[in-house]
Amino acid sequence: MDRVNCFKCIHFYSTWNPQFPRGCKAYGFKGREVPSQTVLKTTGTPCMQFCPKPVQTEKKKLRSSSRLDIQL
Repeated sequence: MDRVNCFKCIHFYSTWNPQFPRGCKAYGFKGREVPSQTVLKTTGTPCMQFCPKPVQTEKKKLRSSSRLDIQL
């Protein structure tokens, strides 16, 4: 099986705590390493909670820097 990329999972989040910078909402923990590695080390199986983030469309990526329209 391919390695799970937590950065592409909807359950992954970054914390403000320097001791525990990464977290998993699905499993409910924070840690120093990527959550999928922690799950693999503790359970011996790959992460079963991985759910990919939705793909952004080009329209959403190309937002203008300002929402104000100025007409002279």
